[in-house]
Amino acid sequence: MGSASRGRPAGARDRDGEGRARNARPRDGLGRPLPYGADGVARQPEGVARTPGETVDEAQALLDEGKPFHAHEVFEDAWKSGPEQDRELWRGLAQLAVGLTHAARGNATGGARLLRRGAGAVEEWAARAGRRQPYELDLAGLVAWARELADVVAGGGTVVARERAPRLRGV
Repeated sequence: MGSASRGRPAGARDRDGEGRARNARPRDGLGRPLPYGADGVARQPEGVARTPGETVDEAQALLDEGKPFHAHEVFEDAWKSGPEQDRELWRGLAQLAVGLTHAARGNATGGARLLRRGAGAVEEWAARAGRRQPYELDLAGLVAWARELADVVAGGGTVVARERAPRLRGV
């Protein structure tokens, strides 16, 4: 079906207020596109500069609500706008959130792969940086959570995002 069948002219692309290509289709809590006109979950605004503490707080709230895709977008903002020395940490945390997203969507292969990749990135960043608890994050706990969940997913276990949300600060 072409895009005209979804209420837009054939070949038209969604654009944001600044003219950048941006898909305007509504999304569900796991970030899956819904049909135009459907009620979806409010999307996270892109390019928001937050303090590390605000990033962790907002991402945790989204994870607790069962919205790991949206938490990934918060982490992505931090990796793109934060200091260079922290970018790999935020990217690893974004990979963990996307891994949970894929696992909750039923994509066992992609979910397990991203959870393991994110765990490795977070662990590697912590080892290089010599920091185990930046921004009050429980990095060792997150790495253990991700690897355990990856094993569950790879073994065919089902995942409900809200029930399996990690505790970023370990409390």
